[in-house]
Amino acid sequence: MRSDTDSPLLDSGPGQLAIDGGTPVRRAPLPWELPGAHWIGEEERQLVEKVVLARSPFRFYGPDLQGMVNTLEAEWKAAFGHPYALAVSSATAALTIALSALDIGPGDEVLVPGYMWVSCISAVVRTGAIPRLVDIDDTFCIDPDDLQAKIGPRSRAVLVVHMSGAPGHIDRVADICRTRGLALIEDCAQAAGGRFKGTPVGQFGDIGTYSFQLNKNMTSGDGGLLVCKDETLYRRIVALHDLGYPRTAAGRLDTSDPGIQLWGMGARMSELAGAMALAQMRKLGQITGAMRTAKWRIRAALEGTPGLTFRRVVDPEGDTGPFLLMLLPDEALAGRFVAALRAEGIVGPQGSLACLTLREWGMHWYSNIPSLVNRRSNSRDGYPWTHPANAFAYDYHYGAGLLPRCDDYQSRGALLTIASCLSDDDVRDIIAALKKVAAGVLS
Repeated sequence: MRSDTDSPLLDSGPGQLAIDGGTPVRRAPLPWELPGAHWIGEEERQLVEKVVLARSPFRFYGPDLQGMVNTLEAEWKAAFGHPYALAVSSATAALTIALSALDIGPGDEVLVPGYMWVSCISAVVRTGAIPRLVDIDDTFCIDPDDLQAKIGPRSRAVLVVHMSGAPGHIDRVADICRTRGLALIEDCAQAAGGRFKGTPVGQFGDIGTYSFQLNKNMTSGDGGLLVCKDETLYRRIVALHDLGYPRTAAGRLDTSDPGIQLWGMGARMSELAGAMALAQMRKLGQITGAMRTAKWRIRAALEGTPGLTFRRVVDPEGDTGPFLLMLLPDEALAGRFVAALRAEGIVGPQGSLACLTLREWGMHWYSNIPSLVNRRSNSRDGYPWTHPANAFAYDYHYGAGLLPRCDDYQSRGALLTIASCLSDDDVRDIIAALKKVAAGVLS
């Protein structure tokens, strides 16, 4: 028989968690987490329409070229101080191009953090090199101390990832790479517009890569960009992103230079994507500013909450703001915390990823990538794992337990995506829900 204490009339007070029968903080879903998408408007439409009306969607030649991709590259260089910039079809392609431009291949080891995105690992494997995993620190980015310890005789490059919108100790990583003679690639996919102590991300390494996919700070649906400082490296990047050769002033392939005769990827950005990206790039400061402001309002309101800690952000002013990363005392509390937040209405529309445990964060974690854990290959011979030059990595394994900090944070972490269009009411509701759940779950 149900007792009086089970009656909903007695437990529906405003302080009781909604997951336990209380009243939720909010009923309406939060906006989708897609940063740039919320800012798509008349500017994007006008630039795309110019390309359509000109019937010239290919960047290198056509009846009436509009120069959208050229303009995007020029404005990016001017805004962020990069000597060279090249737009491409995706950031996944950009990573493979970057590694190939640096002449990485069989017999080489590329050091990669265990918290990243699957594209980082796939780029290394596709070039025939071997990924060597490095742990993270409390910035959720690569740990410089573990990096230093993992460098070996086969190490050729470091792929540092500015995860979840903000750089970690990129200055220390860059110093290590210079001292040890390693190439440095900066994956800025989740941190376009970010800075470290005033210096734009992408300026610290040999090559920087960016993503304009739908989930990123600015979007063209899909797309990406590479930056570098060295002209010779840039010429290789240009050839590799195309068909292996540079182009003439008329936009035709030029096979005459024996120094630039490579195997290209056909990863050119179209003028349609360039038009979208150009309009979005002009709004990037507003987009990241909106996310950063909302995120740090939320975080400031929760600082000092017992049992709740936050990711360390070395330079808050350089944070682009799309994610709030939190740590709970243990995995059970992390699960309860997120479930309670969702019950309070801290959810997005169907299909969105507004509030998650880091267990649910999929192939951002090394041990959640089946192709890596099982050392899969795209070819029958098991390449690159079976390549004779890669025999040094015969006993490398990639299963859970390899990186203690990654494993710990994955087990007891929580993530809140910060939409770029949160209203004051949205922010107040998020704060209220976090405080309510912290009091009910962590006290």
